[in-house]
Amino acid sequence: MSDPAVVLDDLREESEEVDRLVREQPEEGWAAPTPAAGWTVAHQIAHLAWTDRAALLAATDPDAFAGETEKAMAAPDRFVDEGAAEGAALPPAELLARWREGRERLQEALRSAPEGVRFPWYGPPMSATSMATARLMETWAHGRDIADALGVATEPTARLRHVAWIGIRARDYAYLVRGIPAPAGPFRVELTAPDGGTWLFGPPDATQRITGPALDFCLLVTQRVHRDDTALTTEGAEAERWTRIAQAFAGPAGPGRPPRGA
Repeated sequence: MSDPAVVLDDLREESEEVDRLVREQPEEGWAAPTPAAGWTVAHQIAHLAWTDRAALLAATDPDAFAGETEKAMAAPDRFVDEGAAEGAALPPAELLARWREGRERLQEALRSAPEGVRFPWYGPPMSATSMATARLMETWAHGRDIADALGVATEPTARLRHVAWIGIRARDYAYLVRGIPAPAGPFRVELTAPDGGTWLFGPPDATQRITGPALDFCLLVTQRVHRDDTALTTEGAEAERWTRIAQAFAGPAGPGRPPRGA
């Protein structure tokens, strides 16, 4: 995961997949409600555009980004929703054009970033690779919400490995934002990839283990599914607790999704 160009290529492909979901949608499609309470398809695209702009600011003007961080800290419960609502009020064609322009400008900034540089963010500072991975994770997660709203089936791809990786990297952050001490040792995560292969993370002798489909794990760490609605299995009490609080994204702890049928 050390080469930002590899992740940026995958981010571009993931963005194109989401773009295809919405580009031909009539206005009523953009107004369709998604699984995120109060958010339409337009809100989802607006959030992606808003976060891409924030990432671009972090990569090109850290001092200005610090001002945005202060605004976020002043109203953490409203900051994201207000940004999404502002963009969702735009005509769909204008909103889509804004997202396309912003994500390409971010691509250029991250591809030209000096090796080893770290950018400020709402959570821990990020390298160019980590920033690209975070944008891919969010693009995939919000794309899932859009696909669900439009009734479109999507196939998981090898790009999920990036989502799984950042979800695992964010393990301690999920504890931190809840005021819970993080576990001292690493976990073992063994995931079945979309092509039937296995993705392995962490030492094989770790006593805390999570095993199961990569898709379920990625849905879990992006809080797109309730823990009880996954086929994931755990060994160790701490591994199970993590599956109940995991989040791959920066910011306050999310409420997660209710179990099916609730």
